[in-house]
Amino acid sequence: MAKRSIGDIEKIWSNVEGVKKLSDRAVGFGPFGVGLDGLLTWIPVVGTVYSVGTSGWLLLQATRAKASPGALLRMAAYLGADSTATAVGEVIPFGPDVIDFFFRGHLLAANALQKDIETTHWVEANEREAKASGDHDRHVAAMRADPKKRRIVYLHD
Repeated sequence: MAKRSIGDIEKIWSNVEGVKKLSDRAVGFGPFGVGLDGLLTWIPVVGTVYSVGTSGWLLLQATRAKASPGALLRMAAYLGADSTATAVGEVIPFGPDVIDFFFRGHLLAANALQKDIETTHWVEANEREAKASGDHDRHVAAMRADPKKRRIVYLHD
């Protein structure tokens, strides 16, 4: 895997923010909104292609950001439910489409990834080298000093 920087992680966070708005909140009505995922669900095949494609893209971003197993599991559950409703809508008219219209799977999955990114102490170094030099202990202390951080990820492993 190529070396990543904190800037790369910030870009992933930003790109995911854009996709969640496009997918599930392109048009807002007060606390409610609808996006391409909800609108395209009514167009056979197109809605499924969009939903599955966006789900795959979100999971790819999670992999690129070295998301925790828990975040990946939550994302897979949200995206699986969203894609299942979309796929069933291809066979059974209307009911699943209504569920897919209101279920914000992409938004929930994107939020899970963004929260995982925000709760990670990112280090632009190699873990093995950090442990050998003693820098790892400093990173552990920095992570523990911030109550929002739950894990350390070395970007150059």
